[in-house]
Amino acid sequence: MPVADTTGSLPADKLSGRFQQVAATPQISLSEQLKKLTPSVRSIVQAARRTVKAAAPSATEITSQSHPPRSSSYMWKMVRYAVDGQDVVGIGAFRSHAALVFYRGRELDDGSGLLQGGGKEARFITLRAPADVEQPAVVRMARKAFKLSG
Repeated sequence: MPVADTTGSLPADKLSGRFQQVAATPQISLSEQLKKLTPSVRSIVQAARRTVKAAAPSATEITSQSHPPRSSSYMWKMVRYAVDGQDVVGIGAFRSHAALVFYRGRELDDGSGLLQGGGKEARFITLRAPADVEQPAVVRMARKAFKLSG
């Protein structure tokens, strides 16, 4: 369907066929994205989701609408959790592991030494097995992140 020129620079009959309406991209569900992960990484991401949901049951779960990265060294952003519109924690997947990302990680008191990264704000914890995310220090870090958000 042609789109009319709203600037008024060209008459509508001159625009016919120049523009095409772009079809809306269908939403990719988290369950569909999880199917694309290896079974070992999928189990880590699922364990991370359980931990985050237990830390903040009322947080909004937002599925990232991205595709697996072409490079194995890049993280695939899977899902993030927000409170009052502010991202608090995210979960990303790599080819052989996952990461729990804390968007305000710089502000978290990390006596455990688990937090990695030196960015402006965010920090992350590398997860190589489901048991990694179930460690008491990781569970505490998730709770602290949501307490920090409000």
